[in-house]
Amino acid sequence: MNIEIVVPIYNAHDVTRRALQALQQHNQNDRVLLINDASTDPRIADLLRQVPSHWQQLHHTHNQGFVKTANAGLRHNTGHSVLLNSDTLVSAGWLQRMAEAIDGVDQLGTATPWSNNAEICSIPKTLYNNSVPTDLTAVAHQLHEKHRPSYPELPTAVGFCMLVTAAAKQTVGYFDEATFGLGYGEENDYSLRVAQAGLKNVLVDNCYVAHVGNQSFGERNLRPNAQTMQRLLQKHPEYGSLVEKFIENDPLRQLRESIVDKIAAF
Repeated sequence: MNIEIVVPIYNAHDVTRRALQALQQHNQNDRVLLINDASTDPRIADLLRQVPSHWQQLHHTHNQGFVKTANAGLRHNTGHSVLLNSDTLVSAGWLQRMAEAIDGVDQLGTATPWSNNAEICSIPKTLYNNSVPTDLTAVAHQLHEKHRPSYPELPTAVGFCMLVTAAAKQTVGYFDEATFGLGYGEENDYSLRVAQAGLKNVLVDNCYVAHVGNQSFGERNLRPNAQTMQRLLQKHPEYGSLVEKFIENDPLRQLRESIVDKIAAF
């Protein structure tokens, strides 16, 4: 499968351990790049000694911040990459569903799966931190078996699990390190640049990845704030109205409701 999974890591030992365990369970033989952004918790090094030997690793000697670390991962190969936060829990078949989206969507730039905690891609309740399902395998299986994907377009990808295609890299480039520094807003800016280049940002609506949320950012005491939005609006004045209209119209509502009706595991 010509997709590399890129996992930036900074402390957050407990959730990172669970994330890596889920990856080993479901993606043991896939291409994985783990980037340790100079974690200060010595247990992270212990975790990384236990992963499959064919998974590649990069170790920063000085903390670079999320955006530079993510870009290092994206630049690691010229093909497709999935940026996967270290506070996620992947489910059975998730990477195959992402690969199918690449084949099924013309001019694909980015893709995001459903999650319990992913803003506009949250399910069953949108814009909400839903509980992580007790049986992720059941959710993944039922979503694949009972729902045929339509890949609806999104105004922005959500960075917890974000496919960036080779076409997006070639056409748009990478995250804006100068503007977005340590993190927050970089995926929104990137998605808007993707759309401006004539590529698509879509929801992979038969794929699910759980997201605990904000663990590594919490280690750095970072949170989205007014300055985050201001940086984004300086580059894209239309962003606020674009997202506001999407939220108001909620074009994913019927899709969410249909999926929730079919999947008992939610």
